[in-house]
Amino acid sequence: MAESVVAFLLNELSAFLHDQITNLGGGLKQEIQFIRDELGSMRAFLRDAEAKEDDVSELQEWIRQVREVAYDTEDVLDEFIMRFSRYHPDGFCSRARKIYCSIKNIRARRDISSKIRSIKSRVEYISARHKRYQSIYSISKGGSSYVEVENVESLIRGNAILLEDANLVGIAEPKRELILQILDDSPTLKVVSVVGMGGLGKTTLVKRVYEDTTVKRQFQIHAWLTISQTFHMKAALKDLIQQLYNEIGEPVPQQVESMDGDKLRAFVKDFLQEKRYIIVLDDLWKLDSWEAIKYAFPESNCGSRITITTRITDTASGSCTKSNDCLQKMKFLSSEESWTLFCNITFGDNCCPPHLEDISRRILKKCEGLPLAIISISGVLALKKKSKLEEWEMILRSLGGEMEGIGKLERVKKILFLSYNDLPFFLQSCLLYMSTYPEDFKITANELIKQWIAEGFILEREGMTIVEVAMGYLNELINRSLIQVAEFGYDGSIRYCRIHDILREIILIKSREQNLVTVSTGGDCSRFPNNIRRLAIHGFIEDYHEYNRFRHLRSLIIFTHTNPLFESSLSKLLSGALKLLTVLHLEGAELKSIPDEVFRLFHLRYLNLSNTSVESVPKSIGKLQNLEYLNLIGSNVMELPICILKLRKLRELLVYHQGNYSKNYEIRGFKAPREIGRLRSLQVLYSIDIDNDKIVRDIAKFTQLRELSITKLSREDGKELCSSLGKLTNLRKLYLISIKEDEILDLNHPISPIPQFLQVLELRGRLEKVPRWVHSLQCLSIIYMFGSRLREDPLESLQGLPNLVDIVLNKAYEGKKLYFKAGGFQKLKRLEVTRLQQLKSVTVEKGALPYLQFLVIADCNLVNELPWGIENLNKLQCLELYDMDNEFIMSLQDKGSEEYQKVAGIPEILIANWIDGKWDKRYL
Repeated sequence: MAESVVAFLLNELSAFLHDQITNLGGGLKQEIQFIRDELGSMRAFLRDAEAKEDDVSELQEWIRQVREVAYDTEDVLDEFIMRFSRYHPDGFCSRARKIYCSIKNIRARRDISSKIRSIKSRVEYISARHKRYQSIYSISKGGSSYVEVENVESLIRGNAILLEDANLVGIAEPKRELILQILDDSPTLKVVSVVGMGGLGKTTLVKRVYEDTTVKRQFQIHAWLTISQTFHMKAALKDLIQQLYNEIGEPVPQQVESMDGDKLRAFVKDFLQEKRYIIVLDDLWKLDSWEAIKYAFPESNCGSRITITTRITDTASGSCTKSNDCLQKMKFLSSEESWTLFCNITFGDNCCPPHLEDISRRILKKCEGLPLAIISISGVLALKKKSKLEEWEMILRSLGGEMEGIGKLERVKKILFLSYNDLPFFLQSCLLYMSTYPEDFKITANELIKQWIAEGFILEREGMTIVEVAMGYLNELINRSLIQVAEFGYDGSIRYCRIHDILREIILIKSREQNLVTVSTGGDCSRFPNNIRRLAIHGFIEDYHEYNRFRHLRSLIIFTHTNPLFESSLSKLLSGALKLLTVLHLEGAELKSIPDEVFRLFHLRYLNLSNTSVESVPKSIGKLQNLEYLNLIGSNVMELPICILKLRKLRELLVYHQGNYSKNYEIRGFKAPREIGRLRSLQVLYSIDIDNDKIVRDIAKFTQLRELSITKLSREDGKELCSSLGKLTNLRKLYLISIKEDEILDLNHPISPIPQFLQVLELRGRLEKVPRWVHSLQCLSIIYMFGSRLREDPLESLQGLPNLVDIVLNKAYEGKKLYFKAGGFQKLKRLEVTRLQQLKSVTVEKGALPYLQFLVIADCNLVNELPWGIENLNKLQCLELYDMDNEFIMSLQDKGSEEYQKVAGIPEILIANWIDGKWDKRYL
């Protein structure tokens, strides 16, 4: 982690030297260059030193010093920028102000120069120790410490035995599936990869299959190779050759010892030719390792098998490239399986004493179906007295502390930390940052990556936006089984993610060690460490008097705060010398106005005031010149001041309110100041009210926009709007909302060029016809149409779009029939048909909607009949019916009825009626 702190600082130092060249004196510039060069020379040493720090207290202290000097350097740089790089408008008063500031800042310059010299002295001392430790501890530049990693990896092998000896439950079905894949009729070489999070029991599963007598007797040759992070091809091939010759009871030929990699691969390939073999490659981390060794395995027609275990999805899928290859994902244990395993180990049978059941289930919930965690925690509890409930309560409260000690839970930490240690430095910071979120929190993926960006964790990459790079980071952490997807969108996008409770406990430990994040669940702030960098509050803090603890604070993140004293308490905290704050997250806080202290935060990049009661934004918002992200969704703000135009770095502006009204809802935007088009950096803009022609024309100036929502559109805006949309070539999401329900959205004007990357389109308002340009949106995956009241069947215009996965037609059609033709909507997963009052029938031809999974029919006059051909929807998982006649519902429940037979194969059917202002729902 110290490596990541230094790496990010080196980027900042280079940018600082480039941007502040005119403000730096010669001596100050040289000292900063010296600090950059010395830290740069230490960076290669840091990762290897961190691998040894747990066992060497001197290295641990040295790494702490490196981290702290990097943090302090960052603070001094930002203090310099704040004092000497402020924006001043032209004019006599501003020139007078500049003269005054320059005189005032002489003392400030001396103060900063003194701090830089002090940091330089510390860096010189640290650098000298670096050179000494490099020889003392035999740490090379680059590469992992073989011995350290090897010791941890031996724990994994030991835990595989532990899992096996524990009579692991829940393995029978995955074992059966894996045996079926290995023993199928395919005569060619087949790769079967088993992938999943560390501790899920991948090795145990494959070991049981490998040693199963049914499998054993099907193969002439058997071998098990542990690949792991320390993979060395020559060593692995020699180990394999030794096992192969053990199989035939002969000594290994002497010439093998002197062979290079190519000859060893050829030797193995020749040995295995025309033999039916099964070889396990356990704990494969990198696809490069597979690429290096796979050529040793001949592609004969003997029905041979390679079985791989890995934590990394890309490695698993990259090794399964042929049509007959197979990827099997390990699943977490169910609640029942977890309880059985827990009781077997803790109590020796499946009987838990009644007085321990509640605390046992609460402890078990932390494990979330992870076998290694269940076994380890059960092993600890098995040694506790069953009569002392307080000892069990203490284990629940101090689970993280248990992992910091020695014993079974410390082993869990080391095994899961192998995945962390394998991450590049920039992903380590992103993962540890997840500790800011409360336990079991459903994290909005978009919000998470915006915070990563504001924190400076995302490295720019040529040809990609910073958001695209950040999304790549999230996908990579998911790929490595460190972050779980909690909910996908129908288009395959990640809507919500989460982190396993046990892994969260582990990253809380590491984050606290590295002073990356301090998490408070309530209480006195005097318990906080000194010089905290990021503070996440999951409960009310009553005491803010020790302001020195917050001088270095970069982020303040508060979750769902409802204390009525919160606003005054927040003001006290913000007034306590928080000059360097870059992230302020106050979603759901009990706020009616934005504290004045917020507008003194020169470095603030991220400000989230969503779902607060804030009613207005003062003109002092213009002081936040570095603000990139402003979120006022769900607040009471309806207008922005003209000073918002000073925020030239603003990339995302989110100001709208979505109100619930009966069975429908409206979207309310904000009144924008004139000249809003001056915010040229905007990439996301939700939702701007159109109240004059100038606003419509200004939209054309947002050439960086990727997401846009416009409200209060009138018919007269149509032609100018279509002209402006033609300038937004980067657009991915577009929401157009009319000023009133009966107002026509006049969109039948040419848009040139077509926004070819548009993926989401939502239209709210009357349409005379589906806009002609919609037919050309080849990337469109989602289209929602509300109140369109079309007379022509919209399906004719939409069925040719190749990537549609989600359609909503809400009061969008006034015809009597909807007809889904064979071959249409080949990727559609979800269809919602709502409030089509004239609709009499829906027909689905065989071959239409082949992948439809969710069908919603609400408030439609379908004469109480199901869509004709619904039985052809073989993939349908859920049918939701709203406001249907009771007689029809009764016919669905009658197992002898024709209607019942049509839906008998659908796993989930929901029936709902609007009663007393809410939906009364039940499942058939």
